[in-house]
Amino acid sequence: MNWIIVAFLVLLIAKTAMEFRLSSLNRKEVLANKDRIPEAYRDVVDEETYRKSVDYTLEKNAFGRKELIYDAVVLALIVATGFLAWLYNALTGAIGEGVWGQAVVLFLTLIIIGLPSLPSDYLSTFKLEAKFGFNKSTVGLWISDKLKGFAIGAVLGIPALALLLSIFNWLPKSWWFWGFIVLFCYQLIVMVLAPRVIIPLFNKLTPMEEGPLRDRLLALGERTGFNAKTILVMDGSKRSGHSNAFFTGFGKFRKIVLFDTLIEQLEPVELEAVLAHEIGHYKKGHIPKFLVGAFFVGLFFFGVMGWLATQDLFYTSFGFDPASGMAPVLLLFMLISGLFTFWFTPLSNRFSRKNEYEADAYARQMMNDDPMPLVTSLHKMYEKNLSNLTPHPTFSWFYYSHPNLKEREAALKAG
Repeated sequence: MNWIIVAFLVLLIAKTAMEFRLSSLNRKEVLANKDRIPEAYRDVVDEETYRKSVDYTLEKNAFGRKELIYDAVVLALIVATGFLAWLYNALTGAIGEGVWGQAVVLFLTLIIIGLPSLPSDYLSTFKLEAKFGFNKSTVGLWISDKLKGFAIGAVLGIPALALLLSIFNWLPKSWWFWGFIVLFCYQLIVMVLAPRVIIPLFNKLTPMEEGPLRDRLLALGERTGFNAKTILVMDGSKRSGHSNAFFTGFGKFRKIVLFDTLIEQLEPVELEAVLAHEIGHYKKGHIPKFLVGAFFVGLFFFGVMGWLATQDLFYTSFGFDPASGMAPVLLLFMLISGLFTFWFTPLSNRFSRKNEYEADAYARQMMNDDPMPLVTSLHKMYEKNLSNLTPHPTFSWFYYSHPNLKEREAALKAG
């Protein structure tokens, strides 16, 4: 065992320990408030719903802690024991060393090492989520989703990997730069295609029915300069009772999607406020800003991969042959880069929360400077989703991409 393997294990233990510590803090905070609704939320939920949200949070916490240890052990066994190199070499011997052969090898390796996560996903869906009434899926649909995901991954992933490996062969010194540029453009194309091609494979997207609600929301689009021709409704209730709304695409390809569960839960004025929030992300330029940030972060990490690809010790430490090219580096990087990026989670979430505050402020402005439509919609979404109303401050600071309910409501009412 050399120092690189030791460093990998130390980083894995440090990350796991930190996640466990944050989980413990959050659990203690929830337990400390479990017997009474905090005064700030007495108008949000009743006693029965609050107790149910506490139980849901605690059970998710307990499940997550077990999953945390399980995932860490699996990753250590896959990477540190030489299994990853053995699997890669075995598949290479069976499939081939050419560009397309190696692309298939990488894809199949990722699929195989991802199999241990399936039991956790199954238990989360059919035990935890089902217990609290959220799961609407069936085992058949769950299996179908996994198979569709595999097929989409093959169709989109294998050509991208083959192209990246080809660039490495063509430009062995600067492959990391041009490879990232090509891959980034490829991802932008996928973002455009997603609502048209990928999402419909899993969920039905239908234009909102004509009527007062549609007219109201389209009028908001005209008032804000969003100029949406239609608003899409997704049959989220097909799989889950959770509700949501999201923005997909960019530029003239932008689309706003509302879950059918959200439409059922909110009043028209509240839906208008939620849509104003989503439009706020567009008007404030959050999507382009995110893409610019993602570009430079991605370029940096590709630069790191470019350097690692020149270090024979990095290959041999994990059981790979340095003559294998960049495929093992790409594989290893996808598996262990999270040990580094994890520590930057609070930084990225800080920017995300800033964007959410800006979108909330924009929504308030578009609702005649009235914060209550968005406030009441947030109340209902937190209630219906059994969201944790009492997260530990450190836990939410580290993990939350959105401000918690108390923070959002205070900012909205303060104006």
